[in-house]
Amino acid sequence: MARLPHVIPSLDEVQVDIRGAIAIVRLCRPKKRNAINDGLIAAIAQRFDELPETVHAVVLHGEGDHFCAGLDLGELKDRDAAEGLHHSRSWYYVLRDIEQGRRPVVAALHGAVVGGGLELATACHIRVADDSTFFALPEGSRGIFVGGGGSVRVPKLIGAHRMLDMMLTGRVYKAAEGVSIGMAQYHVPAGEALAKAIELAERIAQNAPMTNYALINGLPRIAEQPADHGFLTESLLAGIAQAAPEAKARVRAFLDGTGPKVKA
Repeated sequence: MARLPHVIPSLDEVQVDIRGAIAIVRLCRPKKRNAINDGLIAAIAQRFDELPETVHAVVLHGEGDHFCAGLDLGELKDRDAAEGLHHSRSWYYVLRDIEQGRRPVVAALHGAVVGGGLELATACHIRVADDSTFFALPEGSRGIFVGGGGSVRVPKLIGAHRMLDMMLTGRVYKAAEGVSIGMAQYHVPAGEALAKAIELAERIAQNAPMTNYALINGLPRIAEQPADHGFLTESLLAGIAQAAPEAKARVRAFLDGTGPKVKA
């Protein structure tokens, strides 16, 4: 089962604003704290699929007071074990396509980043948390288990035992502490996450597309490979990236003094 094939995407609940080389994808269920149901996850998939070739980076954020408060428990269906398994795996296809797609994705976080909302955020490549952000995994207290890839992605950021603590005790991390342990890379004042995320996405979109692709798809895999395998993967990606015409032009510009230089 892939991409919830029998679900009609709730396209009015996921809006896209194209701004030059970046796209801003907005979750639009503010009355539900942007909680995820099948229609929303299907709409996210479709919106990402429809992005034009001219888009080189994406910002993902939530309308209203919260990024995403997780699974919409009001629509949780009574599924048998097999149905639950296939439903969970259908989410994987969507979040995998965000994580392993062609464009870096910057998540602008505020308010609740809880349960499935944290799973969605961790599928993104850069996370900006404003001071209103709080992170939680309340599945343990609700008698359920993470099902959108959280048990794989979250421990890679904060460690398995921190995730255990969150699920066993209901521990909530506020923005500053969450950033300090790796939940996000940037911490900004309340209300400024979207602006910072747009700033970062605009910078990222200036990179050569092949380099961005190599970074978001290569680095996570190299981190999990034995060193000798990682060295080979790195050399293959380096060869492919530097062979791109855009890369050659950028190197020539640097050598002739017309390209940008690193500044402190």
